[in-house]
Amino acid sequence: MSWSLKCLPIIVAALLASIAPAFAHTADISTAKITPEKDHSYQVDVGFLATDLERIFRDTMSERAGVDISQPGALEIEIGKLIQRRVSMHDAEGHACSGRVEYSGEDPTNVDSVLVKLKFDCANVPGQIFYDAKNLLAAAGSKGKHLVTLTGANAGETMLYPADAPLDLSKPLETVWQLMWKFVQAGVEHILTGYDHISFLIAILLWATRVWPVVKIVTAFTVSHSVTLSLAALDIVTLPSQWVEAAIAASIIYVAVENFVSRRVDGRWRDTFLFGFVHGFGFASGLKELGVPANAVLPALASFNIGVELGQVAIVLVFVPALLLIDKQTGGKRSPQLVYALSAVIALLGAYWLLERVGALDFVLAHIGHSA
Repeated sequence: MSWSLKCLPIIVAALLASIAPAFAHTADISTAKITPEKDHSYQVDVGFLATDLERIFRDTMSERAGVDISQPGALEIEIGKLIQRRVSMHDAEGHACSGRVEYSGEDPTNVDSVLVKLKFDCANVPGQIFYDAKNLLAAAGSKGKHLVTLTGANAGETMLYPADAPLDLSKPLETVWQLMWKFVQAGVEHILTGYDHISFLIAILLWATRVWPVVKIVTAFTVSHSVTLSLAALDIVTLPSQWVEAAIAASIIYVAVENFVSRRVDGRWRDTFLFGFVHGFGFASGLKELGVPANAVLPALASFNIGVELGQVAIVLVFVPALLLIDKQTGGKRSPQLVYALSAVIALLGAYWLLERVGALDFVLAHIGHSA
């Protein structure tokens, strides 16, 4: 067996194992709805996916030294302060508007998100007003994104990134077409950082040695997940995210274990088509985290889906040729040891994610530790 064949399972296992503890979808996306009001004041509603805010809150614990967040309402107050310290409004010279927190807590429209309502009084601030979220984006990390929706005369939407300058609220925001490109990019990032989706694709392609079965598998997955992505994004069909994510983990275990009992590839598009409906709901959660623009629901949905497909095709175009290249070193045949090794790693990751998502992981780990 060649060196590359011996090492590939080890390398892939190490890479996958290193990401296992992370959430399958790390969006790093926050939203802001800015509403101009009379007397030169602004209402700013900042929304966060709860898991993202939890990470930021944990990373900034030094700011709350001596604060007992176990007291009723204390956690909500500290979350409000956390966001208030990282979002500001000012003019070009840096004169800041006074701000206060009006609400901090669960988002009434999304149980998986947190909402902080801020009020900024800019009556005593001359000049054009800028919305500044650079400190919030810095806390979110290098992949942070901030979707801003502005109402009023310059109504529109834009996506802010860590390197972007403060947003001039006196200027028109992005057009629908400009925003669509950012949704394409978000779709690509979602699939490339969706480690569970990648594991699923890898597992189902491990026995593939011909192009046509791969085409059928990818097409079936695309068709089915596009259906449920659209239904969920348009709020026609919604399912609890915890159970969707658990079902995705179960699908990973199924296709990985199937590699041990069957080498059939021609018919696997049926499995992919069925499980694609489940994965589509997972993709929809990523789109909803972005905040679908009210005036551009269909373009945003189409753009995000295109981005997902581009990311998916990129994965296939890298992984399948790599397998075929290894086949050449083993007499033109797929090595069972390679398939079994990678399938075992993926099945274990699927089991890890499944236990995590049904809330049983801590119990299992505690039991293992007690037994040891």
